[in-house]
Amino acid sequence: MKTLSEQFQDPARRKALVDDALTVLDQEVQDKSGLTGMAIKGGYKLVQGFRPGFVRQVVESLLDDFLVALNPVYAEAVEKKRPADAYLVEKRDQVADALLSVTDRRAEGAQSGAIQAAYQKLRPIAKKQVEAAAPRLGSLLQRHAEPTA
Repeated sequence: MKTLSEQFQDPARRKALVDDALTVLDQEVQDKSGLTGMAIKGGYKLVQGFRPGFVRQVVESLLDDFLVALNPVYAEAVEKKRPADAYLVEKRDQVADALLSVTDRRAEGAQSGAIQAAYQKLRPIAKKQVEAAAPRLGSLLQRHAEPTA
């Protein structure tokens, strides 16, 4: 079985994954509501306005670490012959912790104080938001990764 990282070495396949991930990210942000939604949308708008293409650049730079972080859950799905999308939803707590460990490390090293401040403001609610995104993340993985079941 190829790891997720190995599956996305081909530039065309990687670009398709990033393009789709950006769509998923936009959908997740757009669906937020209430005070939390306002905070998330405001933080996202700040990040988008940092410089043209910045969100794409961030997704591309985080992708390898995200794939490594998601691989244990993906490998479990393969081992258990379960569809990746359903398995990510089932393991949403583990998925959120894995992905947030990546962004926590990156945010600590961010050179922009505004980006660090926005991340720190949103971090306390992040796990719940990533868990809520598990269905879309699972579908994203199901569409682009090699079949697990």
